[in-house]
Amino acid sequence: MSTKPKLDVRVRRIYEEPDHEHDGMRVLVDRVWPRGIAKADAEFDEWDKEIAPSTELRKWYGHDPQRWPEFTRRYREELATPEMREALHDLRKRAGTGTLTLLTAVKDPEHGHTKVLAEELRHTR
Repeated sequence: MSTKPKLDVRVRRIYEEPDHEHDGMRVLVDRVWPRGIAKADAEFDEWDKEIAPSTELRKWYGHDPQRWPEFTRRYREELATPEMREALHDLRKRAGTGTLTLLTAVKDPEHGHTKVLAEELRHTR
């Protein structure tokens, strides 16, 4: 019985200096382009904005830590739709068995969608 190797998923802010040795595939997963960064200067492999929370959910949440549990539940519901399951599978497949670094502009990644997304990607087959 063989098991697939677990995908190494990291979360970093796009404003941080890239770690070319350890970042692997770098994917920006925010729906809106990050402030203060020119597209020509951003170091990433892909921009997968469709996998980010819906505009409605993002606006409702407003990065209010009090809403974190409910935001997490709602975002997991969004990620459970067939379209999002397929998007998660495709992203995981493109990353292969290496490292996947999810990039975000969120100031508090511990209460950001990338934390939920990383957990889902680690468990998506």
